Amino acid sequence: MFRDEAKVFVKAGDGGSGCMSFRHEKYLPKGGPDGGDGGRGGHVIFVADESENTLLTLVRNPHIRAKKGGYGMGNNRTGKNGEDHLVKVPVGTIIKDFETGVALKDLADPEQEVIVVKGGRGGYGNARFKSSTNQTPRRVDMGSAGEERTLKLELKLIADVGLLGLPNAGKSTLVSRVSAATPKIADYPFTTLDPHPGIVELSGWRRFVMMDIPGLIEGAHLGQGLGDKFLRHVERTRVLVHLIDLAPDGPTTTEEQYEVILGEIRSFGGGLADKPRIVVYSKADLIQDPEERAEELNAALGVTGYPISAITGLNLDRLLEDCWRCLKPEGD
Repeated sequence: MFRDEAKVFVKAGDGGSGCMSFRHEKYLPKGGPDGGDGGRGGHVIFVADESENTLLTLVRNPHIRAKKGGYGMGNNRTGKNGEDHLVKVPVGTIIKDFETGVALKDLADPEQEVIVVKGGRGGYGNARFKSSTNQTPRRVDMGSAGEERTLKLELKLIADVGLLGLPNAGKSTLVSRVSAATPKIADYPFTTLDPHPGIVELSGWRRFVMMDIPGLIEGAHLGQGLGDKFLRHVERTRVLVHLIDLAPDGPTTTEEQYEVILGEIRSFGGGLADKPRIVVYSKADLIQDPEERAEELNAALGVTGYPISAITGLNLDRLLEDCWRCLKPEGD
């Protein structure tokens, strides 16, 4: 199950207390203090891991605690440091303070990590307090408390190419045809409720990640329909493919479909309108002359789109090569 938001409570380990001890050795009745320091408490560390693709584990287990530091011991032995608690999260996870909403870290790269709460310092043993005027100190420090806070995690999936379109525009069928992704496909709207990334492989050892974004409706940037929760995933993409249904089943015309999605891109902001965008007319297999219809639409909309069909394969190679050229311009 896909989850792209989570609220978690994190608590670092407390530091161990220092030890009060005096040497007791034969022929050394006044051996002096030898109490060691307590160990440091464990940190809580978030690590971006490519094997993770959802925040579901943290939704189910929202309380995270690191180990406490060990107590100091006699013979000047320091207590064991508390074990750090490593938390694996998907690449693209943004960590925010829940109370203030301030972003603390954007784990946008694999193996990137951040200490979200630090373990407490270990307390001093009595050996630390020995002086010329105090040969037998009986003072020790308690370990300090580890940090704690509540965090909000947001996942923005990272993909090279994002597919945009109204519900039932053919995005799921397209990504399943050109990659190994297996999104749910049906002949009714909103079959896709989660983003589905898939790896597209081209000749010459070329590959990129294409992501099927759930269908948008007018007003999505204001939270209507599935809302803007999926538009934020598009912020991570480098190229947008705008699918327009050539055979719409409903009152909305093909021209109106284009304007709805374009309006949502502009209203959402975040630089989406400035990204390279490829316009294609999907479901070309359902109409009589898709090329002629595409020319009419291009003239009406002021774009240079072309028809595609995930069923017959019409112009799919052209689309993938266009995506690659946008991702890897000549000279790069």
